[in-house]
Amino acid sequence: MFFLQMAGFPGSGKSTLARAIASKTGAVIVDHDIVKTALLESLQANEVNSDKAGKISYQIEWSLIGFHLAQGHSVIFDSPCLYEEMLGNGMRLAEQHNAKYKYVECYLPDFQEINRRLSERKRLASQIERAHSEESFAVYVNLSQKPLNVEHLVVDSGQALETYLDEVLSYIEA
Repeated sequence: MFFLQMAGFPGSGKSTLARAIASKTGAVIVDHDIVKTALLESLQANEVNSDKAGKISYQIEWSLIGFHLAQGHSVIFDSPCLYEEMLGNGMRLAEQHNAKYKYVECYLPDFQEINRRLSERKRLASQIERAHSEESFAVYVNLSQKPLNVEHLVVDSGQALETYLDEVLSYIEA
């Protein structure tokens, strides 16, 4: 059993990779955008803003992750992983449920390719429409938190999924 924490800029391929891994392993995916979008769409705009919905959705997601791990299911957490406390929460839950903790970042520092991908997907209410400037993108693309004392994997998600999927699956199994 494993707990895989995904990371990366929106449009970098996290969800695509998460679905491919789940298909091969039977893991459950907890998708931050699905939960946050449900909150945003179910509440009036004056009741909750995007930041507050994000914080609430993370609390819900940690509960869902803990529930699935407690049931003996491997879990993939599809989220950008921008906050340091997310690493601690993930590692703590994995340890609590005797799951291997794994971390994979989809890294794609190509501003044009990110915006192409973002423009071609069906956008949820929680998702950004595009990266607004190359300068802010250059800063933001490197903000994913990485575990310091845990082996982790960074994949070049500008390549075709087939070129790195086996490497990710081998990393998860190790």
